[in-house]
Amino acid sequence: MTSRNWVKLFMTTLLIGGLTTAIVGFIVRWNEFQPYFTEFRIIDILSTTIWLIVMGFLFSVISQMGFFAYLTVHRFGLGIFKSVSLWNAVQAVLILFALFDLVYLRYVNFAKTGDTILPYFLPAVILLLGGLIVAWFKLKQTNQSAFIPALFVMIVVTLVEWVPVLRVNEKSWLYLMMFALMACNAYQLLILHKLNSRSEQDRQKRVLQSGAANDIPKNKMNKKPSI
Repeated sequence: MTSRNWVKLFMTTLLIGGLTTAIVGFIVRWNEFQPYFTEFRIIDILSTTIWLIVMGFLFSVISQMGFFAYLTVHRFGLGIFKSVSLWNAVQAVLILFALFDLVYLRYVNFAKTGDTILPYFLPAVILLLGGLIVAWFKLKQTNQSAFIPALFVMIVVTLVEWVPVLRVNEKSWLYLMMFALMACNAYQLLILHKLNSRSEQDRQKRVLQSGAANDIPKNKMNKKPSI
């Protein structure tokens, strides 16, 4: 990816994180922020919006760090297992473990006497459904081998990025960070192959302009994305 496209990805993801957090923040904490609107407290509304956007920027940076860390791990995984299908199978198993741990460990650590386990399924269900939708779109835009890696990012990588809030288990922060991370990770997944393709086209144009078109390997020009 060229530096120009990387900067574009960074800034756009930053904006998505800020806007998503601002919108979700007012929804999940409406009981707290409702007086600001009913009493027309403009200063409080603006300060709260700015605060939520800044928090969204932070969530976005965490998301981007996790996403690019996964891209490195993904390459190592392909190199170690020497097979896309085998590496995808390993990731599928890790996805199942991650969803189980999200439900079971939260229930064990935070459930009070008499609580049922059912409410603890909700974040896992949201994460799974969101991941399946994004992975399906990724499959349609690229190829079948990208489905499991996309699902892994949306579930496992999001969970790893989400750990600081999961430890606290404060409901409003739980959903605030979850939706911000999901939005940022989804955008990065769905735009990555397009930016890589655009970057490759930019390089080819520069090579053609310099008169060295034969230096571009054909297999590199026609390479399909693995994620």
